[in-house]
Amino acid sequence: MINILYLIIFLGVWNIITFLMYGVDKQRARNRERRISERTLITCALLMGSLGALLGMNFFRHKTKKSKFRIMVPLAIAMNIGVIILLVYFGVVTLS
Repeated sequence: MINILYLIIFLGVWNIITFLMYGVDKQRARNRERRISERTLITCALLMGSLGALLGMNFFRHKTKKSKFRIMVPLAIAMNIGVIILLVYFGVVTLS
């Protein structure tokens, strides 16, 4: 069993990393440098980094017009919440 505190710390760190990836990709786009692939950005959102992806999209104004991101990131948020609920429900993560 995993304590909820460890899950929160992990999710916080992972979402910060995901958020920063959107910022790095935006900067690389401005400088016409090699970019982070869209697949990587969406995968990070799906792998429990959806809040960081959403915040990164809005803060950096990056990928906000792409329908792929406008659909996948909110779906990733719903999926991530579902995963957390299932982890708690099945006792993988304990609230105490």
